[in-house]
Amino acid sequence: MTSQRIRIDVSDGIGELILNKPERRNALSSDMWAAIPDLVKQLETDSGVMAVILHGGTAGAFAAGADISEFETIYATPETAEHSANLISDAVTSLAKCAKPVIAAIEGACVGGGVSLALTTDIRIAGKGSKFGVPPAKLGLVYPVDDTRRLIETVGVPAAKDMLLTGRLFDCDEAHRIGLVTHIAERGTALQMARDTARQIAANSLWSHGAMKRTFEAVKAGWRDDSPEAKALFLESFENVDFQEGYSAFLEKRPAKFTWR
Repeated sequence: MTSQRIRIDVSDGIGELILNKPERRNALSSDMWAAIPDLVKQLETDSGVMAVILHGGTAGAFAAGADISEFETIYATPETAEHSANLISDAVTSLAKCAKPVIAAIEGACVGGGVSLALTTDIRIAGKGSKFGVPPAKLGLVYPVDDTRRLIETVGVPAAKDMLLTGRLFDCDEAHRIGLVTHIAERGTALQMARDTARQIAANSLWSHGAMKRTFEAVKAGWRDDSPEAKALFLESFENVDFQEGYSAFLEKRPAKFTWR
């Protein structure tokens, strides 16, 4: 599904997934959720893309939560509610499983569904003045299990309970302190820092990125250092062309030119 409210731009090895609904501060509507999986797949399969940045474009907000104007329709019946829940789950899952590194560049409001999207990314950069919150309790709703799990993995149980039970807004300094945000940038410069970070990532091995993302998920699933799958993945790294180029460049004291796709 396509939507004019979310789009991708690709330049110099960086793919940008841009929320594009400035009139409602990027409040996430059904068409936006539905469009995300296909857009993520395009970025994953584009051999020229080494890293992905998710940001809010010119809206002045990352994402101000769900588009409440749709609630009367999408939650009219159990069937429509389930359909909406599946759209959202498919969208966040596609980002969480993206094989390429994903960076969130956050300015302004990052609330509700915006936090759900940010939690799927590998690195989260917030500009000063950004605000965060997860307010389903203020609407008589419950945060989805997958989103709650990611929140707990990121900030821990005590902070997750505080966020969900109060539904309060908090600033980027607190978000950084509890681990929801990886880096803080000056106001208005989160995207530039994200692009700089993406360029650093793009200079490294794409094979290594994919393997390490698989390892992160595997560790959460219970892999240990003596797991056969863990050993196989580690040994596989010595067989790919990126390793040959990487150690040759190290010995020759030059930048590596990785070619694996």
